[in-house]
Amino acid sequence: MTLMLLDSASLWYRAYFGMPDTLVSPTGQPVNAIRGYLDMTSRLLVKYQPNRIVACLEGDWRPSWRVELFPDYKLNRLDEEGAEEEPDTLGSQIPILLDVLDALGIPLLGVDDYEADDLMATFSVKQPGPVRIVTGDRDLFQLADDKRDVKIVYLAKGISNHDLVDLKWIQDKYQIPGDRYALFAMIRGDSSDGLPGIKGIGEKGAMVIANLFKTMPEVMQAAAGADERLSANIRKKLLESSQYAAIAPKLVGCALDVAIPEMEISMPIKPKSLEKIIKLKDEFGLGASIDRIMSALNWV
Repeated sequence: MTLMLLDSASLWYRAYFGMPDTLVSPTGQPVNAIRGYLDMTSRLLVKYQPNRIVACLEGDWRPSWRVELFPDYKLNRLDEEGAEEEPDTLGSQIPILLDVLDALGIPLLGVDDYEADDLMATFSVKQPGPVRIVTGDRDLFQLADDKRDVKIVYLAKGISNHDLVDLKWIQDKYQIPGDRYALFAMIRGDSSDGLPGIKGIGEKGAMVIANLFKTMPEVMQAAAGADERLSANIRKKLLESSQYAAIAPKLVGCALDVAIPEMEISMPIKPKSLEKIIKLKDEFGLGASIDRIMSALNWV
């Protein structure tokens, strides 16, 4: 049976920008991100019918070990006070959403000095499949694994038109072997995370290289050895970015060895009393969103 991993920050950002800001509690508190998160989760539960679930959180969205490797990591997302930029009316919704998820019994986990990506990656290799990773972040394509039945529920097109990303999907989309997405991403870079990649080599060049080699060390060895499969210009650019290439596997790759605490990750069963969840539903005007997720959990 399926393990569903929710990339929570990705979901609540998507919900916040996808749901109208007119959705407010009886006291005027915005609840669009909360309701959108719950509604998306409800639909995914109905579609994929998992028997295990974890809502993964950012223990640290700029882990110290990644910043130590590359000080500019996500530096572009900092506000003037050094905190992560986020809409004013989103931040106040997150504690409420976490209270709701807790009241529903949905397992929550964040681990200090690791991103949610690292948690999901570790779960995906330590837990038996099938595993479905729900995100709007293409970084997690590197976790697709046909042998273990790990697929990415990719929400870029929305819930109704989402893609289920496996190795064939990656191959068709990027014209590379599906299991080389991480290498492709290391070379291409990612401006949203402040990652330059190999300077001067864009997506097309990354595609060519990922079709020729499996790992970054192989690529750099070929560049240093004047491998004729790489053009002189590409070799030059690779060697000029050799310092970045040396740290890229750890920087861009997801950690697979996060110390996950002992925890129950089975789907929550209906509690004897619904008092806590009904109180939150009424206090914050969550109405049909609570009804839908209770139905998706087979509580009604």
